[in-house]
Amino acid sequence: MIELKHLYKSFEDKDVLKDINATFNNGKVNLIIGQSGSGKTVLMKNIVGLFEPTKGQILYDGRDFVSLGKKDKILLRREMGMIFQAAALFDSMNVLENVMFPLDMFSDMPYEDRVKRAKDCLARVNLTGSEMKFPGEISGGMQKRVAIARAIVLQPKYLFCDEPNSGLDPKTSIVIDELISGITHEDNITTIVNTHDMNSVMGIGENITFICKGRAEWQGANVDIMDATNKELEDFIFSSDILRQAKQLHDQKKGIR
Repeated sequence: MIELKHLYKSFEDKDVLKDINATFNNGKVNLIIGQSGSGKTVLMKNIVGLFEPTKGQILYDGRDFVSLGKKDKILLRREMGMIFQAAALFDSMNVLENVMFPLDMFSDMPYEDRVKRAKDCLARVNLTGSEMKFPGEISGGMQKRVAIARAIVLQPKYLFCDEPNSGLDPKTSIVIDELISGITHEDNITTIVNTHDMNSVMGIGENITFICKGRAEWQGANVDIMDATNKELEDFIFSSDILRQAKQLHDQKKGIR
């Protein structure tokens, strides 16, 4: 579990994050959503340690990441897996080598065991048989699946996904969502996904934190969104005609009952 307590982040005289309080549960897909410029990317970067908060706490199962020493922060980072928006694969490495990279860097496992572990992770994302291909030889969706395999190869306790469906078609996005959700539940990982994909929100959003103008305005599950009364959340979620009509239909049915 990751807890944020009274988290602030300022750049010079501009307050970007303001008194953020939120809980991200283990074994659940936790989403951070909000409009561009709302502060959600800055929030993610604070959580993973790319930015230093101005004040506040970031608790990883009770350990305050902000106040940890350098060595302890390095050890905690080894418990994290990252899926970047652009997959961020190494073009000069084949698929197997990309997935093995964290093992080569941080594990003392024998080579044969590293290969087996990487192949097991590729099997979990349905890429058995693609080990020798290079990133330029596979589709964008396959690249994202390789990135997922690489992110879980060190068996992380915490998984961070930055816009994992960016640039993907709707069908492939569903595949990526289902993989992230399945791995989260099977391995009991604390997963945080930064997204603006409403299909992801309604499909896998078990615990959603809505950021608006640097504040955490709402937190709840996707099943609670239809009944949410937060004006900013409604404007963000139901901005499309289809979702707005779905909301109206839901409200009508609820009124009938």
